[in-house]
Amino acid sequence: MGSIIKRIAILGSTGSIGRQTLDVVRSFPDRFRVVGLAAGRNTDLLRRQLAEFQPKLVSLATEAELLAGDYQLLTLEEIASHPEVDLVVVATSGKAGLPPTLSAIRAGKSIALANKEVLVMAGEIVTTEAERHRAQILPLDSEHSAIWQCLRGEEGRKIARLILTASGGPFRNRPPVELDSVDIEEALKHPTWQMGRKVTIDSATLMNKGMEVIEAHWLFGVPFGNIEVVIHPESIVHSFVEFIDGSVKAQLSPPDMHLPIQYALCYPERLPNRRLPRLDFPKIGTLTFEAPDLEKFPCLKLALEAGQRGGTYPAVLAAADEIAVELFLSHRIGFPDIAKVVENTLNHHQGISHPTLEDILAADLWARECAAGLVSRGNSWQ
Repeated sequence: MGSIIKRIAILGSTGSIGRQTLDVVRSFPDRFRVVGLAAGRNTDLLRRQLAEFQPKLVSLATEAELLAGDYQLLTLEEIASHPEVDLVVVATSGKAGLPPTLSAIRAGKSIALANKEVLVMAGEIVTTEAERHRAQILPLDSEHSAIWQCLRGEEGRKIARLILTASGGPFRNRPPVELDSVDIEEALKHPTWQMGRKVTIDSATLMNKGMEVIEAHWLFGVPFGNIEVVIHPESIVHSFVEFIDGSVKAQLSPPDMHLPIQYALCYPERLPNRRLPRLDFPKIGTLTFEAPDLEKFPCLKLALEAGQRGGTYPAVLAAADEIAVELFLSHRIGFPDIAKVVENTLNHHQGISHPTLEDILAADLWARECAAGLVSRGNSWQ
């Protein structure tokens, strides 16, 4: 008897994760069928994807003309909840991923989640809804995939610590006084990973690692006090899990997103794929680890504090960071100012505990306006 074909919709198909997801699909043409694709402004690439995969369901953020074909133009939410979709890959960035994720959950779909903001903004709501509708959330981030793999066959209540690794970004060895002069090109030169611009800047500030701690809290139900971050510049160990008896499991692989994507798409199976890189341990030699410098990288500290405070604070953190990164990439603020914009926005916020979705979206809008206003008033935090 042949394998059941999974019908996949990819939200954010022209981005880094979306393109790599389609690479995995190409490796297993008898296992997956792409039935839905959604993209933002890269209509040229989307046209090529449509011609290759011929999905029935399409969503586009712009009004551009697409290839003629037998497909329906739908919203992200309509694709995510469509009865012909088995697995939804949420590879969008920012708050745009939240509504379709909730739609997919409420339709009982499996969700392969790469969008950080979904759980950072609304982790309590998303995980409660997933439990209510028995929808699976399958993590795509390499760190969370590593934890997920380490926990297979283990009891969650036996976890002592989750330890997420971070490369340290391009400025791990840069003295703090030199960060004032960092330019965009330097910040986008990640030493080990190839990612989109927003995620790459978040890696340079370590904001991404703080957000991943918040995600891990919601994905695995582990208290913030039992989740740690360690700098690991080789990016070979993707995370550790320590159990109550002191035993530690780790997941190791090359710094390549194709493996965690394949693991989520193929779950609960593991399938051979000769296209994926393998580790050469003698060539790697030494693996190193060090504690993160929270004074040098204040964004990590801000994210950890926002996660601990809970309520609407993580949503404000994510929104303010998105605005601050946009301002940096448009040459309006310097690299250290990213943390200053986020910190001052958080300081102005009046948090709400156990917020509704409406509360979260309102906090997101408020934070964007506040962060942009701080800069338009002439860097008034300095």
